[in-house]
Amino acid sequence: MPYVNKEMDKQPDALADIMRLRPADADTTATPVDHLYERMKGAVMGRFAGCTLGAPVEMWTIDRMMELALDCGMAFPPVDYWEEVPNPEGIRYGVGKRKEYTRPMMDKVPVDDDVTYPILNLLCLEKYGKNYSVADMGQIWMDILPMACTAEEEALFQLKAGTKAEYAANFNRYVELIGAAIRGDVFGYVEAGNPEAAAKLSYNDAYLTHRKNGIYGEMFTAASVAAAFTAKTPLDAVKAGMKQIPAESELYQALEWAMSYEGKMTNFLTARRLLDEKFKGMHPVHTINNMCAVVFALMIGGDDFTACIANSVAMGLDNDCNGATVGSIAGACLGIDKVSPHWYECFNDKVATYLTGYEMLSIEDVIQRLVKLNG
Repeated sequence: MPYVNKEMDKQPDALADIMRLRPADADTTATPVDHLYERMKGAVMGRFAGCTLGAPVEMWTIDRMMELALDCGMAFPPVDYWEEVPNPEGIRYGVGKRKEYTRPMMDKVPVDDDVTYPILNLLCLEKYGKNYSVADMGQIWMDILPMACTAEEEALFQLKAGTKAEYAANFNRYVELIGAAIRGDVFGYVEAGNPEAAAKLSYNDAYLTHRKNGIYGEMFTAASVAAAFTAKTPLDAVKAGMKQIPAESELYQALEWAMSYEGKMTNFLTARRLLDEKFKGMHPVHTINNMCAVVFALMIGGDDFTACIANSVAMGLDNDCNGATVGSIAGACLGIDKVSPHWYECFNDKVATYLTGYEMLSIEDVIQRLVKLNG
């Protein structure tokens, strides 16, 4: 009798196998989106706001964030951008000074990987279309992505060494970390109202760098964002997004555990304690624990955009990534009218990236291009 790898049987890497192992009610059709532009603007501004709020305190402990809030005379969880940050002249991603992420100095969306990858994926879809391949994504990385971290850094190294894009993650030590999950939003934006299509569209991007739960993380975020454009609540969007990954995977089982606290989760401190107990020893930027943190933040925040991103950042772990994902889902569901202007007026219609040749873009132009890619 041939050997069967039971783990791979439950947690496959091939798209057809992933789709086959979804829950029984996973198949969906597109739902028409009302007020697409307003929801797209909410999603994009929401992502940028959540990321920018979390970036200066990325991976900080809760105690350290609370001390900073106290020193700044701010509420915690924070309901506005930080007034000041340590090492204000320090450089992030070779481009932006840390002080640019503070309320007094902010005049654009400052540079971050959670901002750069969505722009990169938009450019890929515009160049290659929705039938883009793993090789297409690998090529655009080679063309305009000058740097990366963890799984993305190793994949970029393999690409530059001549490894085919389809095999770039075979040599990767970080295939289940959060890097793919933070890249999923744009695929949800361009398949608004169609979580199944969004999950499928994100797959080739995820496969470039990740395997197993790392792939599922991106499919989950893409599907959740797509669902948010028509969902009644942000949490409903996540419930729909869950259906697009294998039901017996570690990520799905963990998300079910997180969902069991619906109606009972009231604060970020309890949420973080539960995450630490449930995932003791797990890498702080793993896909699984951080996607559960996203669920908890949406539970606590409900239909209050500020409460969603504030509690996501306050919870810690990879909190700029999670703040971005939470902001994207909440913003798409609630629409720009439910996002306070103080979160985005300071961006002055500018977003910075570290992509070669695309160092500064108009946010309005990005939103219009994403709307155009729908359908």
